[in-house]
Amino acid sequence: MNTKNLMVSFCTIAIVLFLVGFTSAANLANISSVEVNGINASGSDVAVIAGDTLTVTVFFTADTDASNVRLEAEVTGTKVDVDERTSFFDVEAGKKYSKTVELKIPYELKDLPSGDFNLNVRIWNSENETEYNTSLRIQRPSYNADIMSIEVSQTVVAGELLPVDIVLKNIGYNDLDDTYVTVSIPALGLEKTSYFGDILAVEDDDNDDFTRGRFYLRIPYEALEGIYTIEAEASNDDLNLVESEEIIVKNDFSNGNIIVTSFRKIVATGQDVEYSFMIVNPTNQLKVYQIVTEPGCEINCNLYAKANTAVVAVPAGTSKTVTVTANAAEEGEYTFNVNVLSGSKLEGVITFSLGAEGKQSNPIAVLTVILAIVFLVLLVVLIVLLGKKPQKAEEFGESYY
Repeated sequence: MNTKNLMVSFCTIAIVLFLVGFTSAANLANISSVEVNGINASGSDVAVIAGDTLTVTVFFTADTDASNVRLEAEVTGTKVDVDERTSFFDVEAGKKYSKTVELKIPYELKDLPSGDFNLNVRIWNSENETEYNTSLRIQRPSYNADIMSIEVSQTVVAGELLPVDIVLKNIGYNDLDDTYVTVSIPALGLEKTSYFGDILAVEDDDNDDFTRGRFYLRIPYEALEGIYTIEAEASNDDLNLVESEEIIVKNDFSNGNIIVTSFRKIVATGQDVEYSFMIVNPTNQLKVYQIVTEPGCEINCNLYAKANTAVVAVPAGTSKTVTVTANAAEEGEYTFNVNVLSGSKLEGVITFSLGAEGKQSNPIAVLTVILAIVFLVLLVVLIVLLGKKPQKAEEFGESYY
């Protein structure tokens, strides 16, 4: 008897739990239709393009009054899993509603030109939920490519040759014919273009849906230190794609290839003074520089400045020192510029200053004064010596009486 009562109690509890579970699993709404980009998705024959943004609109009738309800749309596949949700909303039983979400479909079709993916729609709150499942056909864009990698050293020294490796993959539905790739550093005015040829679509030949190429860019010696952007552009008649990567350029001569040790000197009025500077040629070829000073006497006759040479030839990887002579006719502060040009390009401008104080002594006058002083000293010495000459002793003769 006890065993029979125990079995009856167990069954009663099981039925209660089942009813509670059934109640908790009750539908929140009845989904009448789902549209993808305006097309009814109930027939499982809707096709979309990878990379597109899907507009998913869900039409439903609420089965019960509910608060804090949300709608979620999700696309899932082997490598695809994207979802979006609405904000919270409330529904009333028997009323019709529509909610819309947008999904960005990635380019994850692996080695197939197209494939079937699941579209799952869920309406729920903390108590009830409703689900709707269908399928989507996702296919590659007709013409599309992916610059899979831009392989380049992160740091390069000005003057060096920079290799850039590009890997280009066809992720489109059709072959890419007559494809060109251009690699450039716009800030430095560098650009190289190479013909990559035809890149087959994935369904034609799994081994030929990508190609690679190497470019060489010579970083200019005069490139300033800093961060530069390398751009890789793939193009043909059907597409144009640009990707970028950043590099760091190092340059020990980023502030110029002219070295100056002293910019200011102080001399007497009318006295020549020399300034010097060094021109460094870090390139791998001979460079010829023109030296132009300003102002000269024709501009400001109180100041004269001239380089010891107007043209300087500096062999590759060496340096030359240039001397500039200047003087001022009157006291004061003066400045003058020395322009260093390489062809028509201004390599640098050096501004020197000269402080003119007092007057320069005349060497002849100084020598005359010195000789006069020496003469006077000798004369005084002679007079002193003559004054000390001993007197002649008197002679006394004997006398006899």
